[in-house]
Amino acid sequence: MAPMTDDTVPVPVPSLFPMPPAEPSSTAGEVEMLLFALDRSRAQFAWKCGGLDAAALNRPHPPSALTLGGLLKHMALVEERYAVDFTGEAPGPPLDVPEAVSDPQWVWRSAADETPEELYGLWRGAAGRSRAAMVRALADGGLDRPAAYTAWADGTPVNLRRIVVDLHDEYARHVGHADLLREAVDGLVGEDPPR
Repeated sequence: MAPMTDDTVPVPVPSLFPMPPAEPSSTAGEVEMLLFALDRSRAQFAWKCGGLDAAALNRPHPPSALTLGGLLKHMALVEERYAVDFTGEAPGPPLDVPEAVSDPQWVWRSAADETPEELYGLWRGAAGRSRAAMVRALADGGLDRPAAYTAWADGTPVNLRRIVVDLHDEYARHVGHADLLREAVDGLVGEDPPR
């Protein structure tokens, strides 16, 4: 099979998370730059996971048991977890079930029981809620505002800057995983989704 590239494979991004419309200016502020970097990573993740059927989403690549479906559900949980820091409100799916907290492997195992539509909807919903909560929180206190949930061991809350950076770090790690997994599924390669 010849490798596919972002120039030859029409994998729709808007159904999951759109690519930011343009690069920020070279003089962009910290908030604008951090949100751009996070949204770009979300769009890359969406592209690498998008347009697949259940078999492709659940295909492991030994020796790893990691799957694209598991990554989608894991990142939905991560988005929801960090949304709590922006809102202070109780979490939504998939973090709203006891297993999400009591069993660290639940998210990875249970992804295989969900349809592609459920997994894509779960991640898209969590990412959308998290982004909206982040934008509201940053407009009301900025990056120095204390997180509503996360704290250091001594009880001192971390600031939202740390939360945004930690969320981006999760994407940086897992976009790399998704990149390798997707190439193994159907040969799709490339850095950014087609615009």
